[in-house]
Amino acid sequence: MCSQNIELKIDSETPLSETFLDSLGAPFYFEILEELQPKTDTITLRLQHLGYLDVSLEAIQKKDDSLYLAKYLLGNRWREVEIHCGDFDLDFKTIELYVSKKTDSTFTIPLSLTQKTLLALSKAKALQGDPFASFQLTQIEKKDLRTLNAQLTVETNRVRKIDNWVVKGYEKFPISFLKYHAGVKKGRVFNQSKLIAQNELVDGLGFVDALKPPEALFKKDSTIVYFYFKKRTFNHFDGILGFATNENTQKLELNGYLDLELNNNLNFGEQLKLVYKADGREQQNFEASTHMPFLFKTPFSLSLGLKIFKRDSTFATTEQLLKLHYQTSPKITVYAGYKTYESSNLLDETLAGSLVENFNSRYLLLGGKYTKRQKSLFFPIKTSIYLESEVGKRKTGLENQDQIRLSLEAKHNFNLSYNNSIFVQSTNSYLNSGNYLANELFRFGGINTLRGFNENSIDASLFSTINTEYRYLFNEGLYVHTILDAAYFENETVGIQERLYSFGLGLGLNTNAGILRLSLANGFSKNQAINASNTKVHLSLSASF
Repeated sequence: MCSQNIELKIDSETPLSETFLDSLGAPFYFEILEELQPKTDTITLRLQHLGYLDVSLEAIQKKDDSLYLAKYLLGNRWREVEIHCGDFDLDFKTIELYVSKKTDSTFTIPLSLTQKTLLALSKAKALQGDPFASFQLTQIEKKDLRTLNAQLTVETNRVRKIDNWVVKGYEKFPISFLKYHAGVKKGRVFNQSKLIAQNELVDGLGFVDALKPPEALFKKDSTIVYFYFKKRTFNHFDGILGFATNENTQKLELNGYLDLELNNNLNFGEQLKLVYKADGREQQNFEASTHMPFLFKTPFSLSLGLKIFKRDSTFATTEQLLKLHYQTSPKITVYAGYKTYESSNLLDETLAGSLVENFNSRYLLLGGKYTKRQKSLFFPIKTSIYLESEVGKRKTGLENQDQIRLSLEAKHNFNLSYNNSIFVQSTNSYLNSGNYLANELFRFGGINTLRGFNENSIDASLFSTINTEYRYLFNEGLYVHTILDAAYFENETVGIQERLYSFGLGLGLNTNAGILRLSLANGFSKNQAINASNTKVHLSLSASF
């Protein structure tokens, strides 16, 4: 006999609440009569898991062609189970939420949480390198009308360790990034959850896509982990360049900006950056740097850098640096290095008491960086902390001056939900010296430090900025944000101490040409009225190729 809507109801010697019936999976419907018996068997098992160990099905009554009634004799309900664990070394931290009582050799849990408890113990054993361990309860007996007694048994295997790994899909992938950046090392205890997290670290590099989670091949005497990667182009370009003739000198001048970043084109994770910014008159800034990671397959990396800054016809400063990095963990890098500054006074005449002088500086560097990434197109960095100290001397003519330069940058994304987040960044620099020159001061202002002000327009011997944004992500291609920035700075050459503020709005848009970021911010000082004419537009377009 067939029907499209056969319903099964259950009854017992005691009334059953709607909540209890819902826990069994009620209401029960099926299409053919042959499904009736398996359905009652399933209900019996569910009742046993709820503590009715003596439950029995007394009868099935047919009420009409579309309704059947199953009568159960439930009997006593046991509420908890006392588990004897013997000499097993259990990780109770993984099951502490389930345990109601505990002694040296036993622990008690609600009977309804038995499966969750055994699963948690199995997962804990897997984290210790035994992915095939299984826990069971045996010798189950009735202690009283509330509690059962049971013996915990475990089937274990030898601890699995990573003997080798294989990269599929990107055969020339620089293996050192797996070892030092992600922390995957041979001989480590096999841990699938940790491998997935390490796989995500590699995926966050930018020049590689992780196609799927890593897989393991368990042989009788070895364990091989397979990673599935695909090379991704990760070069960036952003720039607008123009030429103009200076009205006074009649010379051709270059203005605009160029930001070029080349990554992993030689398949060992190398990076090359070129930055040029010029407004045609007041200042020109050129930067070139390269980073060569994990030299000779060691945790050491090398960075070289060159910066040239020129302010109108006042001075020009050249900065050169060399850093040797050491990767202490997947998220932490420390480094030591050497940096030089050479600055020239471009004024036709050197005036007595001038704040601009020729000088040479030599510094030893020591610093470190912590970086935590996240899977996000617009916000790939969740947390970053950067600290650097420079200790050295400045030479002007016949005078030597001991100096210390300190820099700290910290930023963090507070992810409130998928759509909502708050971004906070702080940038700080300090120069300690017996006396100060204008052409050795820090320069800040602009899209990266203080929006609403011109790029590198503020000179300071000490400055501290705080940038905040509330971000709303509409989708993977568009977000908007607020701007609220504040800064404090000191300029010892002219005796200035001042507070600056800015506010505004911005957006980020993923276009076919790249990621476009646009912000409008109005900057003002503590004692200055807000003026709409001070609003600055900051625009950047990062194109990948």
